[in-house]
This record gives sequence, C-alpha cells and structure tokens, in this order.
Amino acid sequence: MTTTLITYTPDPEKVVATAARLCYSNKVDIKTISDGFTRDEIKKFIAQLLESNHLSPFEHVSFTFGIEGISRVVSHELVRHRIGVAISQRSQRYCVENECSFTYIDGYRKNEFTKEIFENSLKNSKESYQTLLNEGVDKQIARYVLPSAVTTRMIVTMNARELLHFFSLRCCAKAQPEMQILAKVMLGLVYPVAPAIFKNAGPSCKLLGYCPEGKRSCGKAPTLEQLLKEHELCNNKVTN
Repeated sequence: MTTTLITYTPDPEKVVATAARLCYSNKVDIKTISDGFTRDEIKKFIAQLLESNHLSPFEHVSFTFGIEGISRVVSHELVRHRIGVAISQRSQRYCVENECSFTYIDGYRKNEFTKEIFENSLKNSKESYQTLLNEGVDKQIARYVLPSAVTTRMIVTMNARELLHFFSLRCCAKAQPEMQILAKVMLGLVYPVAPAIFKNAGPSCKLLGYCPEGKRSCGKAPTLEQLLKEHELCNNKVTN
C-alpha cells in the first residue's frame, strides 16, 4: 500500500477559522476577518469549534490522496463514504487486469491448509481471467472471476469534516485491518498540515471517552453502559 497527500486547501486552519468567524462577525469584508487572525487565535478558535461540535466550517477545506495497492475490499468500504467525498478509481471495465497483484492480508495463514486455499484461489482466479481473455471474452465480463483481493488505485478527496468522521470509524480497532492501516496513514499525512484540526482525530473512543460499539466493543475503552453503571455505583456509595 502506498498513500500520498497530493494536494490540499492552502492554509486550511485559517480558512476554517475565517469561515466560522464570518458567521458571528460584524466586520464588513472577509479579508478584514481573515487578516485579523494570529496563529494562536486560529488554534483557539478551531478548538472551540470542535468542542462545540460546530463542524460545518470544516467543510470548506479538502485533502486529496493518491492511494495505490489497496484491495477491492477496502475500496468498497471507501466508496460508502459519500458526503464531502470525491473518488476516482482504476476501472476493471476498461483496464486489463492480466498483470494484477493481490493483497495478502494478515490472518489467512491460520495453518498450511488455509494458506494453500487462499493462495491457490487467487492464482486460479488470475489464470481463469487470462484464459477468458484469450478466448475472446470481453474484459468487462472476464473481470467477474477476479477476487476482492485484487489491488486497485484511487484518488480520494475528502473535506476535513468527513475526514474527522472517517477517522472516528476507520481508526477503530474493530475496523477491517487493511482499512485501519490506510486510515492511520492518512491521518499521519494530514496531521502535520493541520494539527489544530486533527489534534483529537482518531477512533470515536478517543474523543468520547467511551466506546460507542456497545456489545461489539473491543474492550480497550469502557462502553457507555459500563460508564453509567460505574456512575450509578458511585452515586449509591455517596448516598449511603
């Protein structure tokens, strides 16, 4: 997997702060609002926006990533993020996949038998695909035999609000392992560019202080139900 930050809105933190202050400012023009910020004021303003969950100003800045070598499993999960997202993906309909590669995600090597099943399945699918092409089957039809492990390339653009949401879901320990890796790499790319925006970015439990997954929790953070029970016990002790 190779992920790069291709481009992003210049001075994204200032753009967010300017857009937010515009909502409340009596100053006449936008330039006056923008030029009136110091870097410390921008950081404080963004922190206030995040704390109050006033997130619409974050939609004014975007980040564009080049993503290569991810599986079709992950690309199918990525396209489920639609609001504030633009995605372009290499097409199996128009591009020949006879030189395709596969993602060998950790976990398939439970034993020699599962390793053999997994690897032979991928090998056979590639051979079947090539045979179909050789027999004159159109590539948009032949692609049906290819597995989800086939790697793909994408260009993905997300605004900052959606990125925060994306990180909250996909950095979670319960997320699909390959997606977790991608999300953490993307976070590592945007944080140096806009540290005030992404200071608390990460899995939901990092910001909430509890896991919103309930019974599906990984156990690394308490669930809301557990916190409420602890709170009730503490109240009972105080009352008694």
